[in-house]
Amino acid sequence: MFAAGKRANELGHPVVLDPVGAGASTLRTETAIRLLNTVKLTAIRGNISEIKTLALGSGTTKGVDADVADKVTEENLNGAVSFAKAFARRAGGILAITGAIDIVTDGVRAFCIRNGRPEMSSITGTGCQLSALTAAFVTANPDQPLEAVAAAVCAMGLCGETSCQRMTELDGNASYRNYIIDAMYRLTPAALEEGAKYEVR
Repeated sequence: MFAAGKRANELGHPVVLDPVGAGASTLRTETAIRLLNTVKLTAIRGNISEIKTLALGSGTTKGVDADVADKVTEENLNGAVSFAKAFARRAGGILAITGAIDIVTDGVRAFCIRNGRPEMSSITGTGCQLSALTAAFVTANPDQPLEAVAAAVCAMGLCGETSCQRMTELDGNASYRNYIIDAMYRLTPAALEEGAKYEVR
């Protein structure tokens, strides 16, 4: 990871960090913090517990999932946006905190995104898929990294919504995961523009 990050920096390629499980173990926490401190990151994408761990040096991530105590809600959204902006400025890149309400910021502007479904938390891999999607979007749009990351987050949530509509009483979380992949494959710019739900703060 460190060699790849260093080489990507040398070549001017974007780098996305997904600090999976930071806060759940010493190894994961220390590795994520070392990457943050040694590699120039284009974007960081994680749940609120993982991001708080990076910002504070310790956290309470439960496995690879956010601690319920860290949940971003309408009631604490203003505070979460302020925290996100401050950490994005310190990290020097785009920050995406994903959850029931997603926050994407460059330290100045923040997109508060309300796409997605609660069912997305019942399957493994949506976070990893979004991190890969984020890397693709910022690579395709190098001059607009904030908008690119926000679009990726909106796209993932929108695909979660359309996939949920496709579910039948015979489907389970394995089908839902594959439906999300199918929805992403079929997503068009027009559908993303129409379905994205966000505000800028």
